[in-house]
Amino acid sequence: MDHRIHTEADLDAALALLVAAEPRFAELVKVGGRPPLRRRPAGYAGLAAIICAQQLSTASAGAIWGRLTAAFDPFEPAAIARARTARLARLGLSAAKIRSLKEIARAVVRGKLVFASLGELAAEDAHAALTALHGIGPWTADIYLLTCLGHADAWPAGDLALQEAARPAFGLRARPNAKEMVALAEPWRPWRGVAARVLWTYYRALKGREGAPIQPTKPKRGANGR
Repeated sequence: MDHRIHTEADLDAALALLVAAEPRFAELVKVGGRPPLRRRPAGYAGLAAIICAQQLSTASAGAIWGRLTAAFDPFEPAAIARARTARLARLGLSAAKIRSLKEIARAVVRGKLVFASLGELAAEDAHAALTALHGIGPWTADIYLLTCLGHADAWPAGDLALQEAARPAFGLRARPNAKEMVALAEPWRPWRGVAARVLWTYYRALKGREGAPIQPTKPKRGANGR
């Protein structure tokens, strides 16, 4: 059964169950405070906002998203699919993000991606459907499941902010990698999405930085002798 977190009351109930399962989270909440709900609208706009924000500060992402939604009002997949690349670039989008937004928009227009049906799927099935599309990696899919669909167990193990928070939070010698994060969070099922919210908020308090997801960077071509 997939649990969903749609309201503040849902979050409070799930947070209590998480703390009961792992008492160390109570101390993290004392340090960072109660985590915010972190919800975005589901659908193409919600997914596009996540992609636009990748590797950017909150301020920069907000500025670009504001220009994009003002230029395309209403913000619909068909309009982005038809839009000229140069126009999207002038709004501040990188070439990679333009390709992703257009590919996803075309998938919606062609009926390959149906957001209404996606919201009815189990988390693993929805994750698989999203990552099957060009431009949607595991991190993007996990953040969509967590913030747009409200899946309580979505766990973006590759998120750098979560990894950085986990090291001091659980007394680890080094920052855990994605595989280690999966193993670390296994006992927290089915509330790993709540754990992510707590850790992001803890990270903000600890580092004095934005308590928000940070997508892992991809190694440059030629790195590691490749």
